[in-house]
Amino acid sequence: MSDVRAPGARRGLGAALTRATHPGPTVAVTLVGTLLAVAAGAGPGRTALVLAAVLAGQLSIGWSNDWLDADRDRAVARPDKPVVQGAVDPGVLRTAALSALVAAVVLSLLLGVVPGLLLLVLVASGWAYNAGLKRTAASVLPYVTGFGALPAGVVAAAPGTPSAPWWLVAAGGALGAAAHLANVAPDIEEDLATGVRGLPHRLGATASAVTCAALLLGASLVLVLGPDGAPSAAGWASLVVAVPAAVVAALAGTPRFRRLAFPAVMLLTVLDVVLLLTSGAGLT
Repeated sequence: MSDVRAPGARRGLGAALTRATHPGPTVAVTLVGTLLAVAAGAGPGRTALVLAAVLAGQLSIGWSNDWLDADRDRAVARPDKPVVQGAVDPGVLRTAALSALVAAVVLSLLLGVVPGLLLLVLVASGWAYNAGLKRTAASVLPYVTGFGALPAGVVAAAPGTPSAPWWLVAAGGALGAAAHLANVAPDIEEDLATGVRGLPHRLGATASAVTCAALLLGASLVLVLGPDGAPSAAGWASLVVAVPAAVVAALAGTPRFRRLAFPAVMLLTVLDVVLLLTSGAGLT
């Protein structure tokens, strides 16, 4: 009988592990890194390596989050967490997270020391957030540093190890901060019940939502006005897209719209990179 159940059990574990990666952010960040590599002219081989390195890093961050937060998630009975559902053991998540971390280190450094270390800043930032910074007033710092380092690392992966333009790094940091504020919004009450008081919890839902909206608009303005020359049509289009995303983010101060803010930030970030790619703005 155990042989009959084994394939189903493996499929169930695989599905649980997939859900524990936080698939939405993982896919979005990996896609952004890959598109930036294309825009920077990294070439097919190195672009594929960027994709693999960023994906491994994001997997390690997602799995470590659910592993380290297992007891806290159980305490508030988070229904969206596979570990709370009993679908995966925290020990399995720990093994998966550490294995993905090793893969991320190896894959990142295969791109070279400079791009590798910059990409690993994002991974280290995610682990630092999961390990305890989320409970402090400095909870936004891992997002600012990590998402500022991501475009810098991807651009450095291009031939000649070029430096990313300031406006790309600044926009990445701003979008990272906005993502943090939006990501926390749906779970503020559960977080407070288990002693988590990061920056969004201290600011409050309304102030966090307004700040998130301002960061989204600011990041889009930097992406449009930062490159040399007059803004392109694609650049102006990104501002048009940013307005509704910022409105949704601002509405995250109300319970009804809290779960829409983070998808709006992720979607805007991907669209910004797509429009950046089509605008032909020089990244190197």
